[in-house]
Amino acid sequence: MEAYSATSQAMTIAGLNLIKQALSIYDSDLKLVVANARFHEMFSIPDGLMRPGASFAETIRFLIANGEYGEMAKDEIDAFVQDRVDRALAFEAHYFERQRADGRWISVEGSPLPEGGWVAVYTDITSVKRQEALLRSRSEELSDQLLQYSEELAATNRALESTVTALEETKRQLIASEARTRLTAEMMPAHIAHVGPDRHYTYSNRRLSSVMPGRPSNIVGKHIRETLGEQAFLAIKPHLEGAFTGKPSVFEFTDHASTRRIRVAFTPDGEKGARRGVYILSMDITEETQTRVALQHTRRREIAAQMTSGLAHDFSNLLTIILGMQSKLQKMPLADEASELVKATLGAANRGGTLLNRIADMTGHRAPEMQATHMGPFLADLQTLANPTLPDDIILSVDNAIPEAPLLVDPGMLQDSLVNLILNARDACSGAGAIMVEARLVKDTWLQIKVCDTGTGFSDEALTRALDPFFTTKGGEGSGLGLAMVYDMTKLAGGEVRIENTDIGGCVTLRLPLRFAGLDDKPGLVLLVEDSPDLRGLIRDMLTDMGHSVIEATGVDEARTLLNEVPGISLLLSDISLEGDDTGVDLIRGLPAEAVPSFLMTSLPQTHPLYIEGAARAPVLSKPFGAEQLDAFLHAR
Repeated sequence: MEAYSATSQAMTIAGLNLIKQALSIYDSDLKLVVANARFHEMFSIPDGLMRPGASFAETIRFLIANGEYGEMAKDEIDAFVQDRVDRALAFEAHYFERQRADGRWISVEGSPLPEGGWVAVYTDITSVKRQEALLRSRSEELSDQLLQYSEELAATNRALESTVTALEETKRQLIASEARTRLTAEMMPAHIAHVGPDRHYTYSNRRLSSVMPGRPSNIVGKHIRETLGEQAFLAIKPHLEGAFTGKPSVFEFTDHASTRRIRVAFTPDGEKGARRGVYILSMDITEETQTRVALQHTRRREIAAQMTSGLAHDFSNLLTIILGMQSKLQKMPLADEASELVKATLGAANRGGTLLNRIADMTGHRAPEMQATHMGPFLADLQTLANPTLPDDIILSVDNAIPEAPLLVDPGMLQDSLVNLILNARDACSGAGAIMVEARLVKDTWLQIKVCDTGTGFSDEALTRALDPFFTTKGGEGSGLGLAMVYDMTKLAGGEVRIENTDIGGCVTLRLPLRFAGLDDKPGLVLLVEDSPDLRGLIRDMLTDMGHSVIEATGVDEARTLLNEVPGISLLLSDISLEGDDTGVDLIRGLPAEAVPSFLMTSLPQTHPLYIEGAARAPVLSKPFGAEQLDAFLHAR
């Protein structure tokens, strides 16, 4: 391709050198693009100024120095050059004749180029001028008027030639522009057309068949009813007739013949009355419509979920009250028939709670399930689970420096994350090496677990993108979701993930908020935070029946005051939704790691952001619940 371009350029220059006129072309930056040999000869231009990229201003300076413009004082040169540069920057088509310093005459014809810059043609007209002088010298034979007319005619002819050349160039540009416009219109994913007053197409970009399959492409001269078919024509007719009266419109309709959804825009043209036509723009928006409908359904489901969440909150509170009342009735001496009714009521209420949970499970992911977990047995189980997946030449070791006290974690999520990291480390070791799992506490703030290996480590790209979904270094064998899932589960629990390279291989560090779990079954002082008086009373009775003493608060500020000022509080039980701006999650979030064991209860679905955040910080009991469920929840039975 480069050889062809060089050959083409050489042939072009050779052709330009054959013409008798001098020619030069400068671009919009006043740099020489090309000049022929005649330009060099006519003005004695040096070789340096004949090369592409030569400066127009420097060429003017050379011509001044060479006497082209006659005698000129040194202090006039810069102004003269600047004047010529300014004229060139504001270039307009022109034709004029001037006499050179050597007495010869030239005509100068200039035309601007569409991309900027200009082409100038210089013609030696000395012989023509001599003929005119000869005619003037024979004035005795020719009248002065005839002589004047001859001179004017000659000049006019030369100017006319320049005008014709400019018109031909303009025509060429218009033809090229029209071709580009037509090509652009034909490439658009829409049908563009014009219908005249007689309802026949006068223009079409031949895209109708792609927008409405089954219709012809060449439709110019055809009636719109005949082209679209009776059913589609009747669908657009009211809008089309409105456009012929001067009213534009945009609308959608379904083309039953092709089962496509079409958006149409009718725009009246500039004519008046009976001569008015209509421009038509039509697009296939079937996929857009399907997406829009899907989004509408999604939005409706979101609204339904929000409504369900609100209703479920109130309904679950009522069910909790019903369960509490029935639990009290069970403890009373009742007739056998009444006892059966109490049992039936309890069963119905529990089924209502199950139904609420099923409704909540219809959307979103599950929330963390915080449980009191002893890390020693947990890590031992992890090693037992992971060892069978490793080849004989890869050794898995576990170093546990965490105290025996149970911690609040979601053991399922944490186990899934660690198994994923161990499998990634196995692949990095390429069949032989070591994988080290190290667990410890950091600054009484974090539970930290590291998974390191002696493999190849992370590449520079992986260090940046390894946590991105679908990023993988395993080619077609990897999904790119492993580390992303670990990251999502860890962030969901309020933690963080770090990846790095060590001296021996790669290392991934998980940090989870440190929360100690209280498993003391002894009765103590419970801080109950609940804004519903009826519900607060029932839960208070459940707690006192377990042997606990109870102090109560209705909001976060009151609860914080009690935690700071009342000694001996052994347990905190708070609803998530409370009166005021703060929630039970805010209350738990502000507590230090060594604070009293904390528990949450709520009527919110597990997909609610507050439920998810709260579940990452403390165990959550879903309403409705009875006394037995509350006892098992608080004491891990």
